[in-house]
This record gives sequence, structure tokens and C-alpha cells, in this order.
Amino acid sequence: MEKKTPLYDCHVAAGGKIVPFAGWLLPVQYSGVVAEHMAVRTACGLFDVSHMGELILRGKDALKNLNELLTNDYTDLKDGYARYSLMCYDDGGVVDDLIVYKCSDEAYLIVVNAANCEKDAKWIGEHLTGDCTMENISDQVAQVALQGPKAEAILSKLSKTIPSGNYTFIANGDVDGIKAIVSRTGYTGEDGFEIYCASADAPALWNKLLEAGKDEGLIPCGLGARDTLRLEAGMPLYGHELSAEINPYEAVLGIFVKMDKPSFIGKAALEKARPVSRRKVGLKVTGRGIIREHCDVYDGDKKIGFVTSGTHCPYIGAAVGVAIVPVEYKEPGTKVLVDVRGRKVECEVTKSCFYKRAQ
Repeated sequence: MEKKTPLYDCHVAAGGKIVPFAGWLLPVQYSGVVAEHMAVRTACGLFDVSHMGELILRGKDALKNLNELLTNDYTDLKDGYARYSLMCYDDGGVVDDLIVYKCSDEAYLIVVNAANCEKDAKWIGEHLTGDCTMENISDQVAQVALQGPKAEAILSKLSKTIPSGNYTFIANGDVDGIKAIVSRTGYTGEDGFEIYCASADAPALWNKLLEAGKDEGLIPCGLGARDTLRLEAGMPLYGHELSAEINPYEAVLGIFVKMDKPSFIGKAALEKARPVSRRKVGLKVTGRGIIREHCDVYDGDKKIGFVTSGTHCPYIGAAVGVAIVPVEYKEPGTKVLVDVRGRKVECEVTKSCFYKRAQ
């Protein structure tokens, strides 16, 4: 049976269309995917992301364990900063992608994907060594994401604890009297904040934010817009661009693999994984149609790869997608075909980031 976030009643009361997702009941949309997508690009949107998992690593050996578990290097991470990483299996496949927040030398918050939370907790727990413990606090925590060019202006009405830089956070934040962790990372390609609070405080936080943003164009947004926004901005999604079968180099995320570390799980396999024979590319539809996940990619009659994500992105006004193809097809402008229910749709290889906000 799917679980409900602490904001479930708020979604129902506001007319959100509820669907099952990663073991949860969540709103896929309120006013519509296009309206919500455009609000985030031009004003602001508010998302319930309480389904994400939160794990805390504690102990004198917490840093040592992080560096052994994850591909990125956390040796120089400072208190109040966050860093993205991949967590790999021994064969180089990806367990999950995640963000680590450093609270202190002996305490790190790890935010993982909802569908992978139990799997990640088990994997981490089985590989801990020395003075280090892990606690899964997911059920105690709610999380909302305030995303868009007006996010800071809206949050400033309620809080003086606002992170100043990208991938920073304030551990002891306050949002109009609600204790919270306030971070500035984002998953939409826009400026924005993630606000973590106690589950019981989530409805009050949600309503306070909506009230503060009502004159700024803030609207509640669902999973549909979150997916079109992240695809438009070139953000990977686990189970699509990353998986146990797609390694970091194939996903073009090698920048987050630090081979100069003495060791980490999957290092030996990843050392042998380069040069890759296939890799992620962006696809822009030049024919008629919308490409979707699992569609096959062709060069003439020869099947060469598969689409990992695809849709029509409202802000750029184009049908786009991401695919895994042989490296010889990686150059922008390369022509390919995508099979959409038996019809070959013309596409062109491009970069997988289709939108970048003005700084």
C-alpha cells in the first residue's frame, strides 16, 4: 500500500490529482503541467518532496565511510555545504545518486531518492566500518521545494535564514517560527530552496509559503512539472539516465567520480570502464511526434540505442529526450530515428541540457 506524505490532505483539499509514485501517493498536477512548468520558469512553484529519503551518518569515522561508499570526495567539504555524488555497486553500476550535507565533522545528512531509500539504507548499513552509525529519519522529516526566479523574494518574507550560495544550507533555520533546515540546491534548473522540517509542521509550512507567494505568482506544482523541468534542464533521474546497468561514465557524470581517492566501492570496475562504448546524449525532435522512455533509437533500420526520458518541454517549446547510444553518434547534429509505436520519428543529437537560466 502506498504511503501518504504529511501534506496529503493539503493536496486533496487544493484539487491535486493524486497518483501512486515510488510507493507514495503524490499530486501529479494541480492547475496543469504546462501552467506549473511555466510558473517555475517565470515566477515560482512549490513542490512536496517529502517522499525523498533522509539518512544521517554519525561518528568519528563518518567521513571515512562516506569516501568509501561514494564516488565523490568529501574530504574538503565544509560545514554548511552540500555535494552531489553517485553510490556504486562493485561492478560500477549505480546504486543511487544523492546529495550529502555536512552538519559537522561527525554528522552528515544524506538525501536519497524515494524509491531507493530502503535499498540505500541497507547497502550503506552493510558497508559501514569503524566508529560510524546510520539512522534513517525519513519518516520524521517532511521536505518542500520552492523553485523559481522569485523563490528568494518569497522566502525572505518568512525567514532571515537564507543560504547565500548554491549547494549551501543552514542547519538551524527558521521559517516564520518553524524550525527547519534550509538548503539551496534545486532540481529544476532554477534558483530555489529545499526546506526540511518535522513532519507535523509540514502543513503549516506549506500554507505559509503559499500565502507569502500569492502576489508573486507562486502556485503548487506536481510530479508532472517536476519531470518536465528537470528534463528541460538536463538533470538525470535514477532509473532513467542512471541505473545498475548505466554507469557514471555512460551517464556523462564522470566529473563526480574522483579516481584520485585511495579507494571507493566500484573504483576497480570503473577504472576498466573507460573508454565507454556508449553514452548519454540529448535528442531534439525534428520530425513530428513526442519521444518517450523505452523508445528504441535507430540509424536507418539498425537499432543503436534507447530513450531514457522524453517529453514536450513547455518553456523551450520543443519535444526533446535523452538517450543512450554508441559513442560514434555523440556529435551534435547527428541524425537518428526514434521508434514511437511503430513510426520512425526524425531526431537530432544535441546536448542533454536544453535550458539554462540567466545568471
